[in-house]
Order: sequence, then structure tokens, then C-alpha cells
Amino acid sequence: MWQRIRNGLETRIGLEDLIRTKLKRYSVPRNTNIFYTLGGVALAAFIIQAVTGFFLLIYYVPHSDHAFRSVQQIMTSVPYGWLFRLMHVVGGNLIVAVVFLHMLSVFFMGSYKKPRELTWVAGWLMLLVVLTFSLSGYLLPWSQLSYWTTTVVTAMPTTFPYVGDYIANVLRGGEFVSGVTLNRFFALHVALLPPILVLLMVVHIFLIRRIGLSSPPFGEQAEKAEPWNEYRHVSYPDGYSFYPYFVLKELYMVLIYLVIMFFIITFVPTLFLPEGANIPADPLKTPAYIKPQWYFLAPYQMLKLIPNKFLGISIQLFLVGMFILWPFFDTKPERNILKRPLLLATFMASLLLWVVLTIWGRSS
Repeated sequence: MWQRIRNGLETRIGLEDLIRTKLKRYSVPRNTNIFYTLGGVALAAFIIQAVTGFFLLIYYVPHSDHAFRSVQQIMTSVPYGWLFRLMHVVGGNLIVAVVFLHMLSVFFMGSYKKPRELTWVAGWLMLLVVLTFSLSGYLLPWSQLSYWTTTVVTAMPTTFPYVGDYIANVLRGGEFVSGVTLNRFFALHVALLPPILVLLMVVHIFLIRRIGLSSPPFGEQAEKAEPWNEYRHVSYPDGYSFYPYFVLKELYMVLIYLVIMFFIITFVPTLFLPEGANIPADPLKTPAYIKPQWYFLAPYQMLKLIPNKFLGISIQLFLVGMFILWPFFDTKPERNILKRPLLLATFMASLLLWVVLTIWGRSS
């Protein structure tokens, strides 16, 4: 049976030739490290989110009167509903961590430099979409924590003159977070963001395959800094084949990702579900402390430290824009950050500052 199917595919699409030319003959540098697999891990994490999200949609009711109850029913009554929901919640946090690490490693190894500027931009846009996924999905359980966190977040645009109130009202569907807000965030989460992320992912993978995988700037096999005045595909005749060598390395890292996910689900299932996440939303009762998810704690703490909220948000938007367009500012041919002490010091100081602000925001 399997042989007949394989023969049919071979006759119609040339399966063996496709595997040989696109997988086996596609080579990667010999000195690729585990950080090169994070893109594949992020892809696997997105697939897990899509599959678990689909099963949750079967029982979830996007209405302010029923959303919280439907989530509780998934956790207590639906067979294995608790597992799918915890996989979705934990996976939603882990995918942000994986994409963060991926972007940090790309920056550290200088893989954003010419001709890979567009690859970097596409990766940053995907990161912003993933964060928007997390923000929109956070409201859907309609808990006390998610309701008031969304209230704080959607109030941020009001610091901008003239257009701020309009943007906030568009996000909320009114002056306050309500059932209309829930419907808008639900539509954003399940209908608009997935195709945008898939499109960016296709563009990102196309650019990587079209130009060729960058090699680490350390060691003997470091890619030579040659002038890039016309298109050429970067290949590694002495490298390893993408399949099975690199594919197996990616599968190994995906297994580690799953081990971490199920470790959290088994031993610390409430890590990303604090007490406020199990209380139904009450617009008339403001909790004593409202804090965003861990990956928003650094900008949240930064806003608390800057008295002028308009200035604080403007600085953060400027920083995001600078990071997205960074390859067009950093035009020096040297990719090895160890040979650029000023850039290395700036990178380490920025990373340390982000960690300090995150811990500070968590404890304050």
C-alpha cells in the first residue's frame, strides 16, 4: 500500500528528485550550532499552538457571559481538555522565549547583515505578530487577570495626543473593555493573525533558502566578508547535508522543547496561570496588583520609571523601530561581534538591562 502511494507520488511530482535537490544536496555549514535550530523549533511550536487552539475552539464560547465558564468546562469536563489548554498556555509563553532567543542569536552572530536584511525584518515582524497573538489570546479566558491587564494595555495609546483616544476606542470597541473587545480580540486571534504569520513565515523561509544559510562568524568556516553587489547563492560544498544531518538536529531540539513544556505542565502547571486567572472578570472590582505577562514586564517597568507616559511609549516605539531597521544602520562588513567591543558591550548591557527590568517589574 505504502509503496503504491510512493510510486504514485514519484510519477506525478518526482518525489525522489525533490528530496535529493531540496534536502540532501542543500548543504549547511559544518560549524552550525544549536542556535541555528531555534527557527525550526519556533515553527514546530507554532504548529502545536495551531493544533491545540483548534481543539479549544470546539468548546470555547467567545461571549462575555459564557467565555470564562466555557474555559472552566474545558479544564474540568472535556476529556483531555485540561491537557490541550495547558499545552496552549505553556506553549504560548515558550514560543515567545524561543523567538526571543532566536533573534538574540541571529544578532550575536551577525546573520542580519547584507544581504540578509529582509530576512531580519521578516523575523522581527513575526516576533511582533507572536506578541500580538499572546496579547489578544490573553483576554479570551475572560478572567479577572486578563480583563484588567487588557484594560491597562488598551489604555496606553491614550497618551498620544489627537489620535490616542481613537486608537484605544477602536481596540476596545468603546470607552471600556467589554464583550465587544472580547469579540474583536477573538477575531484578531483566530482569523487575522494566523494568515499574517504564515505569510511572513513563508517569506522568511524563502529568503533563507534563496540566499543560503549564514555560517557562524567564528572559526575557520566563517563566511568571508565579500562585497555583495549582485545576487548569489551562498553554498557550502564541504558542509553537511540539510537532510538528514540538520533535520535530525532540529528534531532533537524540538524534543527538548516538548520535554520543557511537559515538565512545566506536570510539576508547575500554575506557572502561567496565577490566582487571578481562575476568577471570572468583574469590571466593578479592580485587583490590587495588575501585571502583564513576563515578556512585557521590562517595557512595563520602564513605563513606570518614566514619569511622562507619552515620552516612555515614544521611546519604546523608537527602540522597536531601530531594532527592526538595525541592519540598514549597521553597515560595517565585520560580522564577528567579538571583534567589535563597543557593539558587544552595548549588546550585553542591553540584555542585562532587560533582565533587570523584568525581575524588577516582577517583584515591584
